[in-house]
Amino acid sequence: MPVQHPSHDYAITAMYSVPDDAWYLELDLVAEQRNLVTAIVPDEDPAREPTVCFDPRGSHMDVPYEVMRWFMDQVDEEIRTSRAWMRLRPELVEVIHELRQEYQGMIDDDRFPHVLAEVRARVPEADLPAVLDAAFGRNPDGTAVEHPKDTP
Repeated sequence: MPVQHPSHDYAITAMYSVPDDAWYLELDLVAEQRNLVTAIVPDEDPAREPTVCFDPRGSHMDVPYEVMRWFMDQVDEEIRTSRAWMRLRPELVEVIHELRQEYQGMIDDDRFPHVLAEVRARVPEADLPAVLDAAFGRNPDGTAVEHPKDTP
């Protein structure tokens, strides 16, 4: 569902591209149903950086500063939440990246204790919550991690 700018003239649509392992945030001009800017936020590969793209074939369009600032704030929040784990120590980023690649961010309850034991053998106990959250969205006890944007 698009997020409307307070002016209702612009909206942001967010979608996940599985083949790209990235979030796409599109700033649209609502009345013309026209995409103005697309931000791409990879969330699987620490080597890939977020990018912002403008349609090179599109005609010139003036976007008010406050609208662009609003869009970039949304992009910044997506980067922060999708890529926060990439700011951890390099050895933790490596473990998380491996887990995300192997398990695609999902693990069933039956397999979790086995993987938890493997992760405990590789990372210090103090880092366990951050690694499990980034890799699977779980706490060490196996429950789902609740993030502020997850709650109403």
